Amino acid sequence: MRISLCTISFRHHLLSLGDIARFAQGSGFDGIELWGVHARNLGSGENAERLAAYGLRVPMLSDYLPLDVAPAILRSRMAELCRLARTWRAPRLRTFAGMKGSSAISREERTLVASRLRMAAAYLSDHGLRLVVETHPGTLADTTASLLRLLEEVDHPALKVNFDTLHVWEGGDDPFAAHESLVEHIDYYHLKNVRGRSDLSVFEPANVYAASGRRDGMTGLFEGAFDYGAFLRTLHPSAEASLEWFGESCFSTLSTDLSRLRTVTAQRHSRAS
Repeated sequence: MRISLCTISFRHHLLSLGDIARFAQGSGFDGIELWGVHARNLGSGENAERLAAYGLRVPMLSDYLPLDVAPAILRSRMAELCRLARTWRAPRLRTFAGMKGSSAISREERTLVASRLRMAAAYLSDHGLRLVVETHPGTLADTTASLLRLLEEVDHPALKVNFDTLHVWEGGDDPFAAHESLVEHIDYYHLKNVRGRSDLSVFEPANVYAASGRRDGMTGLFEGAFDYGAFLRTLHPSAEASLEWFGESCFSTLSTDLSRLRTVTAQRHSRAS
């Protein structure tokens, strides 16, 4: 597997891209997933070359397409993101499937989200990019059934899935069964864990983005409620993923999780061979 870290992990840190790149290289990461705001503010050819010099790639820009705005505004946003993707040599863009959950959205609103995602997928495809929607609460990708329906509604080959395993578990679906149902559409994975279901609120955006937000309940990948040891053994060796860590002690947690992840996947591959 190719594993990256996310710059969003360092959203409240005073670090340079070089600092993060040196840590990523030294720890054995394959790349750095860029949060959209970081991609914009650091979006120069010099910075992209710097990452390449460290042997690191940018597998994905993680942003938030405004699907409810006028088409011209959405196209302008996509043009900017395509330019950034070219600069960073990123093959995919992550977004969310709207801002309402599948049980709360109206038929008209759902149709709008699907049509705008189709438009975005077509636009990105014309620029050689893929659009991935993340499994996430409060969106049309909050359950496996709704996401499969959305993929049919959009019906474009450039629309893929960013399978956030914990969010699938949070939504009440069995991640193993959901993965089997969605595997042909999955293009990327986000990996994180939590102490228990009562702590899932720590991942709510208002808490995650607040510098003084609660971090208690966030755990290392193999120390939480979801069994990643079993799940990772089901993934194909060519899968790509990011460790999405939002808590404290970024360097030690990320390096420890990566080391343990490499051990688990190596054991799986040795058994398969």
